[in-house]
Amino acid sequence: MRAMVVRRFGGPEVLESVEVPLPEPGPGQVRIRVAAAAVNPVDVATRAGILTVAGVIPPREVLGLGWDVAGEIDAVGEAAGFRVGDAVIGLRDRIAAPLGTYAEQVVLDASAVAPAPAGFSPAEAATLPLNALTAAQALDLVETDGTVLVTGAAGAVGRYAVALAHARKLHVVAVASEADEAAVRDFGADRFVPRGPGLADRVRALVPGGVDAVLDPALLGLDALDAVRGGGEFVAFAAGAAPIPLRGIRVRTVWIRADGARLAELAAAGTLRPRVAGVLPLSRAAEAHERLAAGGLRGRLVLTP
Repeated sequence: MRAMVVRRFGGPEVLESVEVPLPEPGPGQVRIRVAAAAVNPVDVATRAGILTVAGVIPPREVLGLGWDVAGEIDAVGEAAGFRVGDAVIGLRDRIAAPLGTYAEQVVLDASAVAPAPAGFSPAEAATLPLNALTAAQALDLVETDGTVLVTGAAGAVGRYAVALAHARKLHVVAVASEADEAAVRDFGADRFVPRGPGLADRVRALVPGGVDAVLDPALLGLDALDAVRGGGEFVAFAAGAAPIPLRGIRVRTVWIRADGARLAELAAAGTLRPRVAGVLPLSRAAEAHERLAAGGLRGRLVLTP
């Protein structure tokens, strides 16, 4: 089968299309014929070597790319719990593996897989696993039942964080560009603050004393921390992005893990509305990385074999 891998770090040009043996599922695993695989910032960081320098990924001769997948099961291992022909979505969270979802087929643990959501195209479904689980697991770290600030609220993770916080009946203050105000309010935001200088003061003008918690997918760090009341909560979304826990604020980092059961709940709830920024063939993965790095996308780019 064909797969995209990285043998050296650098720009999009280091992505290689290679022929590899067809992987076989072991006990408790399934093989998925890939219909769509989303392109995420973590893929860009892996390709560029940022995660290896940061100690997140150990040195490897070959690294696969791609976390998200939507497709159809075409082989099952013993006690996998799925059948050949099942339409599924899944998450590859073993980031140092030599093969990812940028491939024609991928083997995942059955516990990382969920039935595909009804009414979604494969491209739409492929944008759910990493971003939806990241938002949900970040929200699990927050204990407040009061006000939560979500940065990057129009982004792929932020929009899900807003929707899930709203569903949990939290009071949501969203931060995004002015052009995205209507969209983030539609996701479930109660109040809106345009991104830019003086963020904490503008948030505190709306919420005297500061918000109870911040979810920070935009990686604003200290600027967002200053909007939290003393003793509040802050959730960071990347290695090294957690600010110093000033004023007794509890600072935690969400470390995403595959969870098929939780993914199935999120997909079936009808709360989340995926957005696809574009669909490209797998052979144009380098172009997808260039477009993602350029910024300005609303939703995720998706690759199809």
